[in-house]
Amino acid sequence: MGKIFKFLFAAIVGLGALAAIATRVPAVQDRLFDKALEKAIAPRGAALLEADGLAVFICGTGSPLPSAKRAQTCTAVFAGGKFFLVDSGTGSWENVQAAGIPGDRLAGVFLTHLHSDHIGDIGEADLGSWVAGRPGRLSVLGPTGTERIVNGLNEEFALDHAYRTAHHGKAIAEPRTAGLEATVFAGDETMTVFDKDGLKITAFPVKHDPVKPAVGYRFEYAGRSVVISGDTAYSTSLIDAARGADVLIHEAQANHMVARMREAAAKAGNARLATVLGDIPSYHTSPVEAAKAANEAGVDWLVLTHFTPAPDNPVAKRIFMRGVSAVRKSNVKMAEDRMTIMLPAEGGVRFGRY
Repeated sequence: MGKIFKFLFAAIVGLGALAAIATRVPAVQDRLFDKALEKAIAPRGAALLEADGLAVFICGTGSPLPSAKRAQTCTAVFAGGKFFLVDSGTGSWENVQAAGIPGDRLAGVFLTHLHSDHIGDIGEADLGSWVAGRPGRLSVLGPTGTERIVNGLNEEFALDHAYRTAHHGKAIAEPRTAGLEATVFAGDETMTVFDKDGLKITAFPVKHDPVKPAVGYRFEYAGRSVVISGDTAYSTSLIDAARGADVLIHEAQANHMVARMREAAAKAGNARLATVLGDIPSYHTSPVEAAKAANEAGVDWLVLTHFTPAPDNPVAKRIFMRGVSAVRKSNVKMAEDRMTIMLPAEGGVRFGRY
């Protein structure tokens, strides 16, 4: 028996050596590269775009604190063969592209507020959806101040747009469809901001002082509903807006972890960081508070996102979620980049990943 194991081991080692040698052969390299290209370039995202109810793709779950595993905050909502971004944090559009979601189906960007980690990738979303064949300028909807962001980004990328048209031609980079178009609402009261083709989107104010206005959004389509909190402290206006929703996607900041980070920064002599970490708990929601809000609103599923700090390993996740199960025993998920949530018209909620 020992001889058999030795023979098998030698055979496995030999096959590994042959494989290592084979991958140095240009023809083998090219074949492997072509197979990878077939997978990468083939159209994907059909299940999201063809859903008869709502579908969600989590483009980014991070915050201003760095994480190698998470783009900054962004959530894509799909309805009727189109999709909309709620915020567009840095790195999030790369996740949309990596998932093979056709950029030309992007119908708009909804901003919750104007902090940098929510707007950093709008230019990339514009470029990616434009060269993919977007039929018009990209609509950016948001509370007062959104027009300043749009005007600034249009100026920032004006030369880029011109260069790409000159290089690729109008058939690929049509100048009339380049850039952004702002639609602005006050943001200080609950109001319908989009109602077309069966999709209704309601904006509602949240507490993110001193950032005013700051809003969340409720999407309703084919009898299904998704609510996205934006950045907020525990907020009764969010609870009211989320009542009966199928899914509440809520920001979460583990203030018990942030407190330890502040103490560590102070001990290390980094007074500036310690001050910032001492400030931020006042305008974010803890995981336990988010669970309480979900219960009070009577939502089916709670999905936590926009993590501070990023819980990027099993131990950090356990620390982050301390106390949540005592408040809400089931139907709670921590979002990951490229998570999908399917809400078919006939009912149910299914989670997956692209």
